Amino acid sequence: MRSLAAAILGLGLAANGIVMLAVPSDWYASIPGVSGTGPFNAHFIRDIGAAYLVAGSALAWFALRGTARPAAQAAAGFLALHAAIHIWDAAAGREHVHQLILADGALVLLPSLLAIWIAWPLSKIREKSNAQMVSAPLDR
Repeated sequence: MRSLAAAILGLGLAANGIVMLAVPSDWYASIPGVSGTGPFNAHFIRDIGAAYLVAGSALAWFALRGTARPAAQAAAGFLALHAAIHIWDAAAGREHVHQLILADGALVLLPSLLAIWIAWPLSKIREKSNAQMVSAPLDR
């Protein structure tokens, strides 16, 4: 299930990055709410597109090879920080809360949460935590 989610999310994010790199003006005009965040800046959109392409590729790679977990975790880190910036801007009044809920919820926040779920499965965290607890007396 996580592999399928990683493949779908990764390919979608990579495709978004490619569009941002190739036709930033079309991307700017077609994504809801983006034009309300500031004037068009092709260089800035391409910079972010590069990050989306790398993050999406990392998640797609993880879908193919489980050994690419660190790449998926880095992708999730970017997406989580990106989402945190949107939340912070809404909390500080620099972005409308309705924009955060209506557009950013599906396009920024949800992919971030999915990537975290993909890259850090709870069962692996529990296994590592249990292994550390068992070996703790031996580490002294």
